[in-house]
Amino acid sequence: MWDQRYGDKSYVYGTEPNDFLRENAQQIPKGKILCLAEGEGRNAVWLAQQGYEVTAVDSSKIGLQKAEQLALERGVSISTVCADLGHFDMGVDQWDGIVSIFCHLPKPLRQRVHSDCIAALRSGAVMLLEAYTPQQLTYKTGGPPVAEMMMDSTLLKTELEGLEFLHLKECVRDIHEGELHSGPGAVVQLLARKHSSF
Repeated sequence: MWDQRYGDKSYVYGTEPNDFLRENAQQIPKGKILCLAEGEGRNAVWLAQQGYEVTAVDSSKIGLQKAEQLALERGVSISTVCADLGHFDMGVDQWDGIVSIFCHLPKPLRQRVHSDCIAALRSGAVMLLEAYTPQQLTYKTGGPPVAEMMMDSTLLKTELEGLEFLHLKECVRDIHEGELHSGPGAVVQLLARKHSSF
């Protein structure tokens, strides 16, 4: 599905970073960043432009080829890994930041990925996430068609328990990120830090 979606020459989510990421990236320590379900690379490339060492993982080979092309055009380098998140090993104490932008997964996989994120973050590392909430189904301006694949603040408190929540908020904001995310969107936004005692 994603290879087909990314098969066109245009970037379906645009080439500019997610707004929440742009506004809050300075909260992430400089170092190694993992971008989950990164698609065509808009967030990974922008982070590389800010001086981060970025690895983008996605299941779409075509999406990642476009990510590499975008990095080339912007004069930066990123690492790409073509893998299904169900089979991707994030490692332990590997990352200074993990970025999850509209990474909507079936519930069992999402729970496992979030658990893996906690283990994979280094002490002092930050996770940044934005996702659609079930309320988004009334807006129909992007995101999955089923509530089970969406997130809210209560769910994130449970699945990312143990991290320090620096920012956790649900809101409706105007989203203009390519042709597939356009218009008002109901989202949950999170910034969370891992402490050495975890």
